[in-house]
Amino acid sequence: MGWIKRDWTPHEAENWTKEDWIAVVLSPFSYVLITMGLAMSLFLLPLGYLLLGLGVGITIFLFWVIDPKLKVLSSEYEIKQRQYLKDLEQIQRWED
Repeated sequence: MGWIKRDWTPHEAENWTKEDWIAVVLSPFSYVLITMGLAMSLFLLPLGYLLLGLGVGITIFLFWVIDPKLKVLSSEYEIKQRQYLKDLEQIQRWED
């Protein structure tokens, strides 16, 4: 699927793109399908198994689309957090 971007820079990942909109649209569908599919599967209805499988498939696709972008953002924030904690520790040493 060449139309879904998999490699991100931290600056690119902060902007809203079509991958974000795919996640926004698909996430409610996946939650509803998993919920309905699980409920109907507990009653042993064949449609429930189909809905559950469809919901799991959409969820896997959703994570495949949005996970690379979230990993880049997460690593960027971890770097900023380490720097902030380092700066905070230096400030506290002067106050002691």
